[in-house]
Amino acid sequence: MIKEAVLHMPLSQYAYATSENAITIRLRTAKDDVTYVGTFYGDRVAYEEPIPVTEVSMEKCATDDLFDYYEANINTDLTRVCYYFKIFDGKDIYFYYSRGFTDNMTAHRTEYFQYPFIRREEVVNIPEWAYESVMYHIFPDSFANGNRTIDIKEKTSIETPDGISINRLGGTLRGIIENLDYIKGLGANLIYLNPIFAANSYHKYDTIDYFKIDPCFGTDDDFKELVCKVHENGMHIILDGVFNHCGPDFFAFKDVLKNGEDSKYCHWFYNLKFPIEYKDPPNYECFAYVKEMPKLNTSDPEVRDYICKVGRYWIEEFGIDGWRLDVANEVDHDTWRAFRKAVLSAKSDAFLIAEIWEDADVWLKGDQFHSAMNYTFTYLCRDFFAGNKISAAEFDQQMQKALIRYPRPVSNAQMNFLDSHDVPRFLSLCEGNRKKLSLAIFYLMMAPGIPSVFYGDECFIEGVTESKYRSPMAWDKSDNDFSNDISKWSSVRKRCDALKLGDYKGLYVDESGLYIFKRSYDGKNAYVVINNSDSQIDIKLYDICHLKGDFTNMITGEKIEGILTLEAYSGGVFE
Repeated sequence: MIKEAVLHMPLSQYAYATSENAITIRLRTAKDDVTYVGTFYGDRVAYEEPIPVTEVSMEKCATDDLFDYYEANINTDLTRVCYYFKIFDGKDIYFYYSRGFTDNMTAHRTEYFQYPFIRREEVVNIPEWAYESVMYHIFPDSFANGNRTIDIKEKTSIETPDGISINRLGGTLRGIIENLDYIKGLGANLIYLNPIFAANSYHKYDTIDYFKIDPCFGTDDDFKELVCKVHENGMHIILDGVFNHCGPDFFAFKDVLKNGEDSKYCHWFYNLKFPIEYKDPPNYECFAYVKEMPKLNTSDPEVRDYICKVGRYWIEEFGIDGWRLDVANEVDHDTWRAFRKAVLSAKSDAFLIAEIWEDADVWLKGDQFHSAMNYTFTYLCRDFFAGNKISAAEFDQQMQKALIRYPRPVSNAQMNFLDSHDVPRFLSLCEGNRKKLSLAIFYLMMAPGIPSVFYGDECFIEGVTESKYRSPMAWDKSDNDFSNDISKWSSVRKRCDALKLGDYKGLYVDESGLYIFKRSYDGKNAYVVINNSDSQIDIKLYDICHLKGDFTNMITGEKIEGILTLEAYSGGVFE
């Protein structure tokens, strides 16, 4: 056995509580290196010595290019648990404790791994409605200003006492209201809006006033109506919160520009050098050196209180269901902890998503965010579906590696997406191949995590540069077979617990691009078959996966007898 590959970390994604009476334990080994892994657990404060222990066999839950991962779900009345591992490599038995390996069972509990106490606040606690969600992501300026239309006029500039707001294409909140039936028809039940607060630019990431709707988009009454109608339709809505930085007309920064070192808001910002020079390059900290976006000092108590006040306000006054938080990895951790408490005190099942482009583990410990934007998912889908840069085997390995980064309930709540307001359109990366886009969105609906469709994906919008991937909604192409397919896939996902909550296991891959995986939950399975090739395939599930019994196409309801046929760049899901 390769001992150097064995890994367990207490109180991490390798040991986490799913309730006050249940913990999940994981262990990593080298790939194909062992034949059995078990865990022994007991009461870490038991009176007996040695303490009584129970052995639980661990199942292989994931495999990547280098490692296998084993998992056991322990349901127990114990609140304080200690545990160790038994590993068999086909020849020798090893016992793995907190201080290393031995070939003899160790009696003393102090050498075991420890789960000191299953604290209520450490239990993975994600709003149940989040798992039921299919997201539709809207860039408000680009979407609509009427029923199935975005009537593009000349750029609007609106001057208010606080500053000047502009738009580019003319999308409004009223336009979203008038198209809620369209969004719902796609199967979406969660709307994510890019920033809608008063701001200078068309994208609204340079906030003027966090307590006002941008006049280019509409009024407070428009937004109240939107939220009300979203909820009437059984849907949820979350907003984009931009608290890492503000705009140049934000009241505190205007005061700093006016009064310099005498401003009472100097401590609200980072690394100010006086006199402030509002020019390129700026002599104050900004978002990505953009002078129009001065960076807020989010560790300052006054700034923290202000951000928390904003977080509560839009829930208490308008009833929103959560937040997507911009540039979350540059904001003070204690501020996010305070923000979470403030928001959940206003709505206990509010949902918080972080914009983090890398591994988000440190933000997903249960004290800051429920979820993060899953850029790893995006990159892997680009490489497999759009670029054919990796094989089905590599895709499976890397996807499983990504899933094992977090506790399963957290992985199943990640925001998965192919497109957003910040990245080139997936169809452009597919060089216009609509079948590739269709297959990627099919996979999006079948994979662990919350699927997010960016407005216009269903209408085949393309674009590599910012102005292009934020193009106006292609309403003239909105009534198409692809939209109907997305609706069907969304429906299958929402009624199948295995797809929403289940684990993920690769069953078969080959060099042609055939990929079969299984989603499992509570004894029920969904089998997903992907044909990522330019040729039709005919397969027998029994022959390649040793799956017995009759199968039903979960999309069409048809029974599968004998041979399954899949067209080029297509997929199917079966039970």
